[in-house]
Amino acid sequence: MLELYQFELSHYSEKVRLILDYKGLPYRKIEVTPGVGQVELFRMSGQRQVPVLKDGNTVIADSTAIAMYLDRQYPDRPLIPVDPKQKGLCLALEDWADESIGLKSRKVLFGAISQNQNFRTSILPSNTPDVVKTLVGAVPGEVLNILGLGVGYGPDAVQSATTDLRQNLEAINLILTESPYLVGDYPTLADFAVAGLSMLIKFPEGPYLDLPETLKGKGIPGFAENVAYETFFNWRDRLYADYRKPLSANTTAGGTGSTPTAIEID
Repeated sequence: MLELYQFELSHYSEKVRLILDYKGLPYRKIEVTPGVGQVELFRMSGQRQVPVLKDGNTVIADSTAIAMYLDRQYPDRPLIPVDPKQKGLCLALEDWADESIGLKSRKVLFGAISQNQNFRTSILPSNTPDVVKTLVGAVPGEVLNILGLGVGYGPDAVQSATTDLRQNLEAINLILTESPYLVGDYPTLADFAVAGLSMLIKFPEGPYLDLPETLKGKGIPGFAENVAYETFFNWRDRLYADYRKPLSANTTAGGTGSTPTAIEID
């Protein structure tokens, strides 16, 4: 069985999970605990970031590389259009989604976490000890802003990312106004990239992720509930309803004994 080394709240992992479900491929999720160590995954893949897919003796890192591998190895329900123009649009949109929605939504999420204590603790993994949740919630927003400066997530960067992300969602809304999918009349890699990478903006409502019930359907204030993006989120909900498998329907959870102990999330 395919093994996906992942982080449940990694939107790049969600992009791969959508693709696996669309292709009807059963897989075993192996949850990677962030911040503790990275030896096992590094030894296996040569890098420290998720997602990583293991197919027998073949190991593939990076969500785009995984998508391309799956399309070659499991060609049923292809991700890439045959038509040259549609293929070009698909690949361009997928790359744009990775570099724009994928990166900018993390910065905007960081800004929301810095300003909202309840939101900050609510997105911690469900197995986080209460004492850790208390400590995380007690960190002043000003301290997080200072820490964010060191990794490019300072207030100015967050504000710039917020402006760009609004424009990105407006653009997707326009594309979807008269089209069921981003490129043509059936879903492609572009659709699964955009849908999966938008996970941090607004978490899906259905039973797709191991999240507290209070988080499902919620997301970044100013985005998740904004009616201006209703077309986009309705489209994403339909994509999930049509292709995303509920928890435990097509996956099995990895045992703790085989789980790497830490990871840099990407």
